[in-house]
Amino acid sequence: MADQRRAERLDQPREPRGVKLPRFDAEAFGRWSEGIARGMGTANFIVYMTVVIALWFGWNTLAPADLRFDPYTFTFLTLVLSLQASYAAPLILLAQNRQTDRDRVALEEDRRRATMQKADTEYLAREVAALRIALGEVATRDFLRSELVRLAEELDAAAQRRQKRELRQSERAVGRSGGGEGRSGGGEPPLDEPRDDLDGDYVRDGRRPES
Repeated sequence: MADQRRAERLDQPREPRGVKLPRFDAEAFGRWSEGIARGMGTANFIVYMTVVIALWFGWNTLAPADLRFDPYTFTFLTLVLSLQASYAAPLILLAQNRQTDRDRVALEEDRRRATMQKADTEYLAREVAALRIALGEVATRDFLRSELVRLAEELDAAAQRRQKRELRQSERAVGRSGGGEGRSGGGEPPLDEPRDDLDGDYVRDGRRPES
């Protein structure tokens, strides 16, 4: 009674009925079929099969009549070759299907990797472009060197002008003090130095320098 109620329950699947076929490992069978197809597609298989058929023909043609197991018309050989062909074709098709599946998986993997590489390449290209734009606004070594050289030249020129100005001021001060002493002491020059336009001597005396 309990078994009948359990069989009538709708929340449990029914057990499959019918003939139970033997189960086998599809992967192992596929590898086996690929091995057979790979062996049948070699030159060794063709050579060995040719030798066997030639021996078969020779034995059943040249051997004594009581020793021939497949006389002329070779019916048994024809049956064997037909059986071989009937099994070889599905095995070869199975091997080709497995190879096609592997090729499809490899193609999808290659497409996925190509997509990833394209995305990475585009990202790197954008980063390089951004770096080039950023580096375009940054001072380079040559620019800094040229600016430093220009500033050094300007500082040197300013220092020279300042030295000349200080020298002229000191000479004017000495000239004023020496002028009073010269007028009182006979008009001797205050300093023993050549007269040139660098210190403003000719401008102060109201004369032009000799060319």
